[in-house]
Amino acid sequence: MAPIPFTTRPEIEGTFGVVTSTHWIATAVGMSMLEKGGNAFDAAVATAFTLQVVEPHLNGPGGDVPVILHDVRRGRTEVICGQGVAPAAANIGYFESLGLDLVPGSGLLAACVPGTFETWMLLLRDYGTLGLADVLEPAIFYAREGHPLVERATATIETVADLFRDHWPTSAAVFMPGGAIPQPGSMFVNAGLAETYARILREATTGGNRDQQIERARALWSRGFVAEEIDRFCRTQKLIDTSGEPHGGLLTADDIAGWTPRVEAPVTYDYGRFTVCKGGFWSQGPAQLQMLALLKGFDLDGLDPAGPDFIHLQVECAKLAFADREKFYGDPDFSRIPGEVLLSDAYTNARRALVGETASLELRPGDIPGFGGRVDARGDASARIAVGNLGSGEPTVGALGEARGDTVHFDIIDRHGNMVSSTPSGGWLQSSPVIPKLGFPLGTRAQMFSLDADHPAALAPRKRPRTTLTPTLAHRDGEPHLVWGSPGGDQQEQWINQFLLRYIHAGHNLQQAIDAPAWHSEHFPISFWPRTSRPGVLVVESRVGEATIAELRRRGHIVEVGPAWSEGRLTAASRDGVRRRAAANPRGMQGYAAGR
Repeated sequence: MAPIPFTTRPEIEGTFGVVTSTHWIATAVGMSMLEKGGNAFDAAVATAFTLQVVEPHLNGPGGDVPVILHDVRRGRTEVICGQGVAPAAANIGYFESLGLDLVPGSGLLAACVPGTFETWMLLLRDYGTLGLADVLEPAIFYAREGHPLVERATATIETVADLFRDHWPTSAAVFMPGGAIPQPGSMFVNAGLAETYARILREATTGGNRDQQIERARALWSRGFVAEEIDRFCRTQKLIDTSGEPHGGLLTADDIAGWTPRVEAPVTYDYGRFTVCKGGFWSQGPAQLQMLALLKGFDLDGLDPAGPDFIHLQVECAKLAFADREKFYGDPDFSRIPGEVLLSDAYTNARRALVGETASLELRPGDIPGFGGRVDARGDASARIAVGNLGSGEPTVGALGEARGDTVHFDIIDRHGNMVSSTPSGGWLQSSPVIPKLGFPLGTRAQMFSLDADHPAALAPRKRPRTTLTPTLAHRDGEPHLVWGSPGGDQQEQWINQFLLRYIHAGHNLQQAIDAPAWHSEHFPISFWPRTSRPGVLVVESRVGEATIAELRRRGHIVEVGPAWSEGRLTAASRDGVRRRAAANPRGMQGYAAGR
């Protein structure tokens, strides 16, 4: 089934509420929470737990999550940082003693504290209205009774089948039952994960009020049987990772018990009528704000949104913003981050002068005295494509747009005007071996740390890695208006920005802004193992047209042309008075939007 041409696709519209996510089952679950009287935050929690079950190649309980929301009752836009920290035993010296110059991209050594469960419990307790059973039972049902496995999940399992058979037998037992790769559309169950959540629900709901039950569930996860099983598995198992050698894990029960998510104010930037809100410099989120600051100096109104001028300006500004990401971003609890300078007019004006008529082939971070670290720009492009058999990195869109999964995203707005956007990720089935008594693997976000001690993103005990996960919320004329985001690793910020600029400057509706021809630059180092870059490479969908491709090449871009519908997996939702709108990506035919 070919996607409908982008110029004809309508948005979903309603007044009761809208839910959009990267999987139709999860979208339906989220909508059901609104139908039973819950708010957007209840729907978010139920959607998230269901996504862990139905898209295990894209996210899981062992992963991490940022959330951005607007709470009408509080009258505030806030960010919940659900990015778990490095284990207390994780330090640069330990990895150097193993002969490693990078944190492996898969396996147990790259695990941080799982951030998802505690984050969803915080959101449910402090912002939601429904009970624990309401939000957990759909996930338990689909894990126990089964769900149709999407084609990309089976393709991911096929990629790592030999790894599972030869080295990770606990993963083979769950994802290759009977030793065979499951077929697309076959009913897939995960009895171990179902029992983990069912046990939490049983033991947490033995008495007490709603908040007491949520607190009991948190204790079962972070200080109870879940943390104990993770600790035991990391201590007793040594399994192969991308280094080619077997390693045990560093994560302990004490690490898990000692971490909780935090609520923060967003980092913001004003762009015309819009105030764009992002996660802090522990994420790549401010890179979009830097791109907007640079682009503010150009007149984008009236430009063809698939034309060479529109694309060239965005790509060149993205190169500058991501070069700064590589040099300056990291956990502000550990490193001094020059955030105000990076978004200041004086700094941005100087950086904007570097944008020329031709494509830059250099990585050009700014210079802010007293801040930043060495930029490690490895140029081995082939390594970016040939690592899937060891389960490494975030399995995002490849050099020519070939989809290998990535992560998940959802956006929800309820009838009250509450808004939430989130990009859960990590704990992919291919990232780390399954812990058999829990039914899920750990995450590998620690691969984003640098092993250069002077770098803002250097590995340190109990430090947050710089994540690529970056949900977005924008106010328009001072009112909360738009939530949107996309899976896609380092490409997320690029697609998120393209969407907004098409929405603002080309007058596209949500669906048109999602469906329009898209692109991404691979000029800067990726955040995942093996941290390589492809200077000057620009990957475009063929739908941008031959004339645009030819002109971009004339300007010096190394253009690689991907399939017509291969870039990004955006979803979006907006609020305008009583009207709620939503749209989902047709690429891959998995995204879904619902509302009434």
